[in-house]
Amino acid sequence: MDGYLRPNNLLDEAAIVTEVHQPDNAINVNGELWFSSGSHLLKLNLFSKNAKPELLSQFDEEISSIAAGPADCLAIGLDNGKIFVQRSGNHIEFPYIGDQELKCPTALGFIDENRLLVCQGSEHVKPSKMNLDLMRAGSSGSVWILDLTNGSQNCISSGLGFPYGIVVLHKARKILVSECWRHRILGISLDGSAPVETVLSDLQGYPARLFPTSRGKTMLCLFAARNRLIEFVLKEDEFRRKMIEAVDQKYWIAPQLKTGENFLEPLQQGGVKTMNIHKPWAPSLSYGLLVRLGPNHSPEASFHSRSNSNRHGITSGCEVQCSTFVTSKGGDCILEVSNDC
Repeated sequence: MDGYLRPNNLLDEAAIVTEVHQPDNAINVNGELWFSSGSHLLKLNLFSKNAKPELLSQFDEEISSIAAGPADCLAIGLDNGKIFVQRSGNHIEFPYIGDQELKCPTALGFIDENRLLVCQGSEHVKPSKMNLDLMRAGSSGSVWILDLTNGSQNCISSGLGFPYGIVVLHKARKILVSECWRHRILGISLDGSAPVETVLSDLQGYPARLFPTSRGKTMLCLFAARNRLIEFVLKEDEFRRKMIEAVDQKYWIAPQLKTGENFLEPLQQGGVKTMNIHKPWAPSLSYGLLVRLGPNHSPEASFHSRSNSNRHGITSGCEVQCSTFVTSKGGDCILEVSNDC
């Protein structure tokens, strides 16, 4: 990492807004910060002193994606594949997409109050089992437009390596999609008038959600950094097969939300610590990284939590009244990041 991605400690120095177990899916709803924590949908009044997260709703499954739209529209995707949409006082459920059961809703976004974008990360695994898709070299992800008025569904891109984030660029009439396993950002036209474009490639980490800022820029969350060991393992098919069969998933050589909790984890017994000090440049399976993209979608600033820290697993964020908030799913906290709003 160098240039605009040169490592720093800005995420470690950021203020903690609240501490909560594995926060994710942060959105702005009428000036309030809404987010998920496991199966709980919570909200936080950011401008009330000593405010605590308030429970809005609880589901039977872990929440995998959330989107807020115009006219108080709200969409929630669950780990079991179902999507619930609240619109004009009505509740709509989408258990299927195309001719298949909806398996992996990783990201949602409203084009308008009548159309909802859905990222299907994989046709084979749940969102909570995403590393299994990586270890199997998965490329069955897709992006869909759901018409909430008549229930029609239109696939606008397929064959993707786990699409994990989406943002609508209204003026350009296209969307940006983060393709996690191929470490890139794609530009996709909403009407299919242009081919899929690679906007940003060879990212140094695994991209998660995207969200816009009030200055026409885009923030990109990356939940882990790439390293040579993972890249090597991804080339060894037989090793990955045996690892899937014999090793608990939390000990796989794969990107993680957080590491360092157990000496059985990969790399914990060699090269990570010297004289009992965890080196910031040591190889790590987890990392904290947020990148600000300029109007042309190229990186112009970054915010890091390095290997020797614990604010890792940056999965989502949103802007509320010119303040930027991001979820550290690996660090069990929500951070307020200083940004040039």
